[in-house]
Amino acid sequence: MKHIYTLTIISIILFSSCTDALLGDQGKQDEDIYLNYQTKTDLELPFEGEWYVSVGGRTHAQGQHHFITRGTGQRYAYDMGKIVDDSYYSGNGGENEDTYTFGARLNAPGAGKIIALENNIDDNTRPGVLNDNIDNSNLGGNYIMIDHLNGEYSFLAHLKKGSIIVVVGDMVAKGQEIGQAGNSGNSSGPHLHYHLQNSPNYLDAIGLPAQFTNYLKNDDPIDRGEPVQGQLVRKN
Repeated sequence: MKHIYTLTIISIILFSSCTDALLGDQGKQDEDIYLNYQTKTDLELPFEGEWYVSVGGRTHAQGQHHFITRGTGQRYAYDMGKIVDDSYYSGNGGENEDTYTFGARLNAPGAGKIIALENNIDDNTRPGVLNDNIDNSNLGGNYIMIDHLNGEYSFLAHLKKGSIIVVVGDMVAKGQEIGQAGNSGNSSGPHLHYHLQNSPNYLDAIGLPAQFTNYLKNDDPIDRGEPVQGQLVRKN
């Protein structure tokens, strides 16, 4: 029961985290173009330990980012939160620090160059509450953009204020620590938003399917695949 309750809470917390502000068309044209897209970058899951996929997948039901206006890069985006002992949080879960996600280490999912970041946006004071200053200019909160130097760009969003330890111009290796997960921007609870896109523009690109290599899905080994809503995933 604890496991089911916890994952239900995660879905409630994270479901609206990135999807409420930019509703629009369903991206049918992008789906036709990129339905069979194969990721060029050698990607690994950008975190340590086990995380729950709250949003992710090719269907609209699994990937609520599908409904965000075409051009924001988020069509194939993931929202994920860290799980420890089948739970998303300790204590009563009312504070950011109660969650295992807040302050969790984040890594570069693939090799590349840091081309943009934000590191100075306050985290929302607690889960379920947005700061008053959230608008279209800071929906991603603290973020990192990585140019994989092959036409693909990774976008990691909602990081913890002041936690980013790379700077623009740095070259990073796959698996290198780059910051910590947080609750900044349009986020209703601590989590990681990750997506792959086809240009370096902030929230102005076409989203690309992101296939990760060598990970465990509900303890089953996956050589290469796309995590789906409801799965527990970790690096193998």
